[in-house]
Amino acid sequence: MPRRSPTLEGFRVLFRMPLLGLAEITWRWAIGTAFVASIIFAALQYLKSLPVANGDMLLLRTRHPLLVSRALAHIFAGTAVRFLMVVVFLAFAVALAWIAIAAVGRAITVKTLLTYFFPERTVRLRVGPIVELNSLRATALLAAIVATAGAMLLGGMTSTKANPSPGSAMLIFVTLSLFIWICWAMLNWLLSLAALFVIAEDQSTSGAIVAAVDLLRQRTGPVLAASVWFGLAHGVAYTIASSAVGFPLAFTGVLPGSMVLGGVILAALLYFAVVDYLYVGRLAAYLFIAEAPDSPAVLHSTDGPSAVDPTELILSDLPFDGAPA
Repeated sequence: MPRRSPTLEGFRVLFRMPLLGLAEITWRWAIGTAFVASIIFAALQYLKSLPVANGDMLLLRTRHPLLVSRALAHIFAGTAVRFLMVVVFLAFAVALAWIAIAAVGRAITVKTLLTYFFPERTVRLRVGPIVELNSLRATALLAAIVATAGAMLLGGMTSTKANPSPGSAMLIFVTLSLFIWICWAMLNWLLSLAALFVIAEDQSTSGAIVAAVDLLRQRTGPVLAASVWFGLAHGVAYTIASSAVGFPLAFTGVLPGSMVLGGVILAALLYFAVVDYLYVGRLAAYLFIAEAPDSPAVLHSTDGPSAVDPTELILSDLPFDGAPA
């Protein structure tokens, strides 16, 4: 019997369990909606706190670019610390919400997939180690942002007033930033993969990371194949979404601006929904590689006349007492 393809199993999950993909979209978009709403609320509160003098209003009403820029410079002068405090507080609150909600959502998703592939297995729902993994992912993101700022400062140090060299500064910044974010992407992917082993193998945080590294070392080919195929599906979705975004933009001079903007936002939202939906299939493929790497049997369907009774002895299981007389 031919062995089952983990990639096909991942796509099969998307067709057989559409509600699981919709649940993934729901909890991801709940966090995204809360994040956008928090940004809008914080921006409005910040703008309301800015003092606007009568002279500033007079300059703004002139609508002259130079006078308006002077008025804005006067309004925002001395508010950098306040703006930074708002950004830090907002980022901290959103990070805490994401760590908790994403841990619960990922635990339920993995448990559902394990029940689908292995109906006879008893799966324990554990959230604590996934919270720790998500905390590591948030810390890695913060480290990448700080490192990018450091790369910008380092690039700026190579270009001085006495010896200006903007090309060298940009080259250093782009090279270091690219290296930083590639490292972050690899680490973030590894930590997200480790979350599977918290539920599948009841591992601790460190044990899950070790299990994820072992999977990459022992099953490099299947993991790479699943990543490539789902990456291609992601690329197709991006191409379609790009074409869909270009369609309303072509009517910029004909349709009202609100309709054009609404069409662009709708196409972007549909693209994000497809990407989140595909992520569930990729998780299923990884989980199948980790938990059933050598099983050709249909794990989630043992009914029917062709099913094999595991308690029935076959010829190789019978005792051999010697040659027949």
